[in-house]
Amino acid sequence: MILRAKNKTLFESIITERQQANSRLNLTETERQQGILLSYPRRIVAELTNACNINCIMCGREHADFKPSFFDAGWLRLLEEAFTYTEEIVLHGWGEPTIHPEFEKILQYLNGFPLRKYFCTNGTTLDKIQDMIFRHHVDIMAVSLDGADSHTNDAIRYGSKLNDIVRGLKAITHQKQINHLDYPHVNFVFTAMKRNINQLPEMIRLASETGVTEVKAVYLTSFSEDMDREALYRERERVKAIFDKATELADANGIMIKLPYVQGDDPAGSMVHRECFFPYRDLFIGSDGFVRPCVSTSDALFDIRDHSDFSAIWNHEKLRQYRNQVNDIENMPEGCRRCYHSTCANWNKKASFIQTGEMFAPEWKLNNIK
Repeated sequence: MILRAKNKTLFESIITERQQANSRLNLTETERQQGILLSYPRRIVAELTNACNINCIMCGREHADFKPSFFDAGWLRLLEEAFTYTEEIVLHGWGEPTIHPEFEKILQYLNGFPLRKYFCTNGTTLDKIQDMIFRHHVDIMAVSLDGADSHTNDAIRYGSKLNDIVRGLKAITHQKQINHLDYPHVNFVFTAMKRNINQLPEMIRLASETGVTEVKAVYLTSFSEDMDREALYRERERVKAIFDKATELADANGIMIKLPYVQGDDPAGSMVHRECFFPYRDLFIGSDGFVRPCVSTSDALFDIRDHSDFSAIWNHEKLRQYRNQVNDIENMPEGCRRCYHSTCANWNKKASFIQTGEMFAPEWKLNNIK
């Protein structure tokens, strides 16, 4: 099965009647693009850290001044009011969440609520977190790999060792199978660039061999002149041929595949970006404690620590303003005009592939934000 860009729906799982009612209300309010929301967010994103234990050649962390920060587990108490209404909590952002010193403590705490738990990892700590995944019921785990062989993957992701990651994944899928469990749902996330896109079909085979049921490809967005040459901008025919081959292989192996639109085929046409629903559906809190519209913007709206009431956070004046502007071509925030987020970017546009020279990520200069 092939899927394209995400829409307003989330991963399907059993949710409570309260969560169902909240989700229906949130979808209605999102369609109306309301500034003040009576619903709670359907998804909360808590970036556990912006630090990482490896260095990837294409990551924006390598091209910006990221001061390492870690999400304070105590901040979750500020969000607790929403935890019986919200469907899903995401525990990743710019960094590697599993290196957070209280990673298991956070999983254990969240397991006391009917929340779907989801994080993306570079896979280097799978042997350490395997028991945690099952003990605290992690529902979804995405593993970032950028090559189907160690030569390719390990050269792109310095510090990542494909063979170790595959061994860790096989152990997790084996434990899942022998215990007849339906969690975690595991998928690969593959950053497609000129040097590795030919290996996308092989990623399907690797998924099949390791028991992974889904492969998601995202385009490289370049943040430096060195990486501009790796961007797949103006590579339409090559990309289309490889996507077609990977899709055929995925169908044959029963693997779900998620692909971005091929340049020129994005139904967003000439729009600045496709309709954005993040400020309505999601609440994103950075590891520095600042609320942002999404992970792909440098706009720090306000400090969560300045508020003790959830409604004051969720319907903060600056979030309401963002909701009113994000899809308004006349008043759209500058960062949104060159959106490169894999969900909302218009893949017909150059800015979706190349951000070189732009302020693409948080500067982490907190004294200048308030």
